[in-house]
Amino acid sequence: MPHPVPKKLILIVIDGLTPATFERAAEDDRTPALKFLAANGAYTRGISTFPSLTPVCLSSIATGAHPDVHRIPHLVWYHRGERRVVEYGSSFAAIRAAGTRQAILDAIFNMNEQHLGTEAVTVFEALEDAGFTSAAINFTCYRGRTRHAPAVPAVARPAYGPRRFFFYNLFESDETGAPLAVFGRSVGSVDAYAAAVGRWLVTRDGFDFLVHYLPDYDFASHVAGPDAAEEALRRSDAAIWALVEAAGGPDSFLERYAVLLCADHGQTRVDRALRLQDRYADANVIVTASNRAGMVYRTDATRGDTRELAARLDTEPGAEAVLFLEESEAIARRAGEELRFAPTADGWETNGDPTLLPQRDALERAWAALRNPNAGDLLVSAGLGVEFADLAGRTHLGGGSHGALAAADSEVPLLAVGLAAAPRSITDLAPLALEHFGVEPPAYTRGLAHAA
Repeated sequence: MPHPVPKKLILIVIDGLTPATFERAAEDDRTPALKFLAANGAYTRGISTFPSLTPVCLSSIATGAHPDVHRIPHLVWYHRGERRVVEYGSSFAAIRAAGTRQAILDAIFNMNEQHLGTEAVTVFEALEDAGFTSAAINFTCYRGRTRHAPAVPAVARPAYGPRRFFFYNLFESDETGAPLAVFGRSVGSVDAYAAAVGRWLVTRDGFDFLVHYLPDYDFASHVAGPDAAEEALRRSDAAIWALVEAAGGPDSFLERYAVLLCADHGQTRVDRALRLQDRYADANVIVTASNRAGMVYRTDATRGDTRELAARLDTEPGAEAVLFLEESEAIARRAGEELRFAPTADGWETNGDPTLLPQRDALERAWAALRNPNAGDLLVSAGLGVEFADLAGRTHLGGGSHGALAAADSEVPLLAVGLAAAPRSITDLAPLALEHFGVEPPAYTRGLAHAA
């Protein structure tokens, strides 16, 4: 007897949406799409990865892995092999400081073609290898099997993504008539583009799996703070409701589609800026910092070992946790106190003060971040209300930020509609999507071991 054909699946990612904001929106008539989905789904507060920064998080969503597998370490990092800084877009000024042309190439092409780990398998690759049609709108971790020529003459090289691929007007697998996605971003142009493309795809039944990525809420939250971006959230909601309307209304939408809805990370208000570089001005190291996470890379000329470099932050209250590897263990340090930890067959072996890493899944997230070969020798998670200045000295002071291990940065809303299991981490999303279609997840995933 043939197996029933699974419903098509839409993964909606609202960048930077906090659980508290989602929970308010789920009861608010001004956000009808979120209210409708919440009323028909299973919801939980889930957890992100570390550092909880968009390139790292979207790579975890796409691959079902933490950074030890997908290899994307931060928004800005030092490429040891090429002896240069990689900057994916901390700020426009940081892009200029790193070299505008190189930064654009890194963010659009190299992250997927070179930096994303070869051991990692994206959900787009796995589904299309199994014969399904996948689609992505504006999703930056897009690696797939299909070659796409650029839609803009100024872009001279192709990209390899899912079969239906729409990336900020730069790559468009189909002509949809969608508006420009960049100009006027402060009034929601990127989400409006996603709405138009999503409507076109749903109307034509053009996918089995769609990632509908909506970044404008995060943009507004960085400027005004996580509690002052309601207008932007209503625009994101409208981009979701466009899919519902294109399907013929709520009942028809639920008949046709299962839905996963999540954020990639949280957001916390920042009221203090810290230049992590100043602590290492005489150490001959390379510091890459942005938002609420920083990394320190040793060089051939570095004076002092890694432990001595970590101790420089003992008197810095803005550093909530300083993380490094020592032989077969990881160490978390704060104010001179330490916690040593390493994985075992049954969980974790620890020695020291467990209150140094009280955050949810902190040991797993910190260990995976440290085991990424592209990560710094030191990883620094910022303290309450603190943001690290980027390469150009820019911050979101007075607005929102993220990247740290803290709950505000790392807890995310996770909603499953029309699925038998609910995820509890963003790393559960890709395996859950694959199992929905009867596709075996990559061996490095834990399947649905984390599912509720």
